[in-house]
Amino acid sequence: MNDLHKGASSRLFEFAKANRKKQTPAEKILWDALRNRKLEGHKFRRQHPISQFIADFYCHESKLIIEVDGGYHSGQEQAEIDEGRTHELEELGIKVIRFKNEDVVNELLKILKHLKHDASPSKKQEKSSP
Repeated sequence: MNDLHKGASSRLFEFAKANRKKQTPAEKILWDALRNRKLEGHKFRRQHPISQFIADFYCHESKLIIEVDGGYHSGQEQAEIDEGRTHELEELGIKVIRFKNEDVVNELLKILKHLKHDASPSKKQEKSSP
């Protein structure tokens, strides 16, 4: 099983590719902040297939998924679906954090905190080595 994708199907890869072409404004803001290792050198992938899901943003080295939720996530039914999805991903050893579209800019600091917390001293040394 591919650890990076946790057995995601080829069909999920097609959906992810289509999703990358239709970002929400909040996803675009966040992607601009995360892409090209801009956030403390951590590599993020957007619309990343993992298991049976597509993560909005995924950092494999920190095992962190960032989800950007639009208005439809505030309904009870969707909240329960999201909770189940988060539980399944956490069972795979992946931390999931969620932000509302309108909170994306304000929450970049929270993302940084999670990345710093998960980075081991050995990883930090590797990054600073010549």
